[in-house]
Amino acid sequence: MTKAKTIETVIFDLGGVLIDWNPEYLFREVFDDEEKMRHFFEEVCTPQWNIQQDAGRPLAQAIEEKVREFPEYEPAIRAYYGRWEEMLGGAIEDSVRLLERLHAQNGHRLYALTNWSQETFPIAWERYDFLRLFEGIVVSGQEKLAKPDPRIYHTLLERYKVRAETAVFIDDMEANVEAARALGIEAIHFRGAGFLEEQLKGLGVLG
Repeated sequence: MTKAKTIETVIFDLGGVLIDWNPEYLFREVFDDEEKMRHFFEEVCTPQWNIQQDAGRPLAQAIEEKVREFPEYEPAIRAYYGRWEEMLGGAIEDSVRLLERLHAQNGHRLYALTNWSQETFPIAWERYDFLRLFEGIVVSGQEKLAKPDPRIYHTLLERYKVRAETAVFIDDMEANVEAARALGIEAIHFRGAGFLEEQLKGLGVLG
């Protein structure tokens, strides 16, 4: 583990760590049973498809291509981004409080590195005031790169002059955590605010 005194920068993922985003919030209303919804996520609008929009593909292009592929699912496919805001469940308050504590301590630089479509991120920016606590936010859709591609981590490090060995990165996806570690960044696999608090205290980041 990196020595506590070397941690100068804390980098947060957003969705799943600070913001509760879940497509099921919307699609439990779109579909009348669980099996149909699961099939839709596994075969039609899959996580792999969504990440392409996070990596910069225009939403309109993604929707039209998918409708041509699965015309029988057209209403549901169009709902994916047409009703995207209904996938937002709100801030993960306990995690936000940890971010606020870090900001109040004024001892660490705070950044965010998120896989997010550049077309939907402005909605989050307007909705969640705590995003303004970050010195900078790297949004995958704007960079045309998505985690766990190491290039997007390098984008943040280089843009904000952060040394990898002095940073800790927090993400709820194991692949993204492993990618950060491969670059020499201390990384925490998010498993809830309580676990995160313990890890940050162990690193000497939180008092």
